[in-house]
Amino acid sequence: MTEILIGTSGYYYADWQGDFYPAGTLKKDFLKYYSDQFSVVELNFTYYRMPTDRQLESMIAKSGGRLIFVIKTPKELTHEISEDSLKKTLPLFMKNIAPLIRHKLLGAVLVQLPQSFHYTHDNRVYLRELLLGISPHPVVVEFRQKEWLKESVYQSLRDLRAGFVCVDEPDLPALLPPLCLAISGIGYLRFHGRNKKAWYGTDATRRYDYLYSEEELRAWVPKIKVLAEKTDQVFAFFNNHAKAQAPANARMLINLLAS
Repeated sequence: MTEILIGTSGYYYADWQGDFYPAGTLKKDFLKYYSDQFSVVELNFTYYRMPTDRQLESMIAKSGGRLIFVIKTPKELTHEISEDSLKKTLPLFMKNIAPLIRHKLLGAVLVQLPQSFHYTHDNRVYLRELLLGISPHPVVVEFRQKEWLKESVYQSLRDLRAGFVCVDEPDLPALLPPLCLAISGIGYLRFHGRNKKAWYGTDATRRYDYLYSEEELRAWVPKIKVLAEKTDQVFAFFNNHAKAQAPANARMLINLLAS
């Protein structure tokens, strides 16, 4: 059966101490502890700052080489696009994530596009060039603008061997519904929580302050199992990081899939 790997979006949260990390755990030991609990992690800090070769080598060492990493592209490639994005930022990013590739611990590169990234000719061309620049390494795309929900887009992703990120997020007009699509060999899900009132606020902690109930996650179980039947590998990450809710829900989903 296709492997279903479940983890959290990020791990370096001080407020997880006492709930997920045992009280008194040093921050430098967070990743070691995390890798004892989960087999995969999604790195989101790379959206804000470029990762370095040395930094990723250190993370691999701390996790004992047993943790698979998904790494998010910098904002200069998705939210702050310029003429340097494909010429300078992308080559540097691919160069710097070489340790993950070299150690065969790269699960995928995550391209998360903003709601303002509309379905236009120029954006379609840009996205194609971005994905070609990441190829042949595994890559998945998260749209936050439902204009992209078109069969022609799905076919383009298939042609580029890029995966489609299925999301659970608030029910808001421009956002994606809870589709579960198998587009490439990778099935991918991100659980952002359903905090509708705080979604467009400036406080990211409030935006992702949401605890899924067992009933809400159980509704995803049959979808995930079908996704696993149609793909070679499935990743699922919880981004509802406030108050250590992400690891709690990750463990809940693991147990639901095992039952």
